[in-house]
Amino acid sequence: MDNHLKRLRAERGWSQQHLAERLEVSRQSVNAIETGRYDPSLPLAFRIAELFGLTIEDVFVSPTQGQMNVETVAR
Repeated sequence: MDNHLKRLRAERGWSQQHLAERLEVSRQSVNAIETGRYDPSLPLAFRIAELFGLTIEDVFVSPTQGQMNVETVAR
């Protein structure tokens, strides 16, 4: 799942390790989420969004939303 996590983290000057500690996950988990290799659980997605003061939709890009936009344009 695409996301804005890397940009949000960089805007705050946080390392992956710092973010991982705040979320109580491993640095490897943060890296995997940022690169789209791993989709976070719903509770973790909520924790991430709350940490940045955003909604889940502001942090994560739904793959179906992208498909819906393509389908809408095609009509």
